[in-house]
Amino acid sequence: MGPGKRGLITATVAVACAVTVLAVPGPAFADPGPTPAPTAAVTPDKDLQAVRETLDRLYREAAAATDRYNAAEERAEEQSAQVVELAKKIVEGRKKLDALERRAAAAARSQYRTGGLPDEAKLLLSDDPAGFLDGAGRVLQGQRAAKGLIGDLRRAQESLEGYAADASARWKELEANRRAKAAAQRRIEKRVAAAEKLESELAREEKERLARLEREAAERAQNAWLDSGVLADADGAPTERAEQAVEYATAQIGKPYVWGAEGPKSFDCSGLTSRAWAAAGHGIPRTSQEQWRRLRHVATEDIRPGDLVVYFEDASHVGMYVGDGKVVHAPRPGRSVTITGAGTMPILGVVRPEA
Repeated sequence: MGPGKRGLITATVAVACAVTVLAVPGPAFADPGPTPAPTAAVTPDKDLQAVRETLDRLYREAAAATDRYNAAEERAEEQSAQVVELAKKIVEGRKKLDALERRAAAAARSQYRTGGLPDEAKLLLSDDPAGFLDGAGRVLQGQRAAKGLIGDLRRAQESLEGYAADASARWKELEANRRAKAAAQRRIEKRVAAAEKLESELAREEKERLARLEREAAERAQNAWLDSGVLADADGAPTERAEQAVEYATAQIGKPYVWGAEGPKSFDCSGLTSRAWAAAGHGIPRTSQEQWRRLRHVATEDIRPGDLVVYFEDASHVGMYVGDGKVVHAPRPGRSVTITGAGTMPILGVVRPEA
């Protein structure tokens, strides 16, 4: 066994151990465990197969973390907007309360100036009893208005306190989502860095053989999927809007995958599908997991262009069906938007953005 071979095996085992330490909690895929140390009888392609499986796992975990990052970013944007609106309401409420307090103070001063004697004494001492009685009626109206003013003051104060409490709660949620976003970003960067390091340690010939193994595995999976007859009756015609979404998505072929990106120069998987449908005039959720959760599920046998194919048990990847058994998708870091067989990855299900 040459030194290059030993280095490759050592790197593979080291990364497999690192993946165990960095494993993302939650319903992700089962970790197959450390790669067994190969013996002299193991062929180079089997060693590379272990590398391929390790890379697949790292990039899937990065994709799952990317979905969490995107979800936290979306929630943070919504909560930021809510905090801004509440801040505006607090300012407006403070102005209204200040105005009411000035009116109440003016009313109190007026009442003080005209107060002192009971109404009966004022009537006896008045030179104009009729005028006094007319004025007393206006005073009564003023007293009623004062009561209304006090009620307005109380309600304004309660509203202001409510806005302040809501703003405080939204701010706490915003900070929590920012922390979740930062944690997801760290997970992504660690896994992508580990995958890139492993790939960088491969010799050129090993990289070529690894690419061949990936193509062969994809072809086997796609052929098995097609041979199952799942598309035998899939002849549904796309709507005009779905055609527009497909046209947008396929026009992005060749643009790089960047996690968290949603165009126009780069995309992650759900950034591509959400932006394509937005370009067609129909907004859909930003993340692949929310697309799976909130969009209408359809049988794979009924798939038609424009539908979204969601992959893996945790819905961490998504592509757009373009017909002829293929999807357009943004694969992973280091790759570009491309068209591939829809059955090359484990399919969770199919969703249709249009009702």
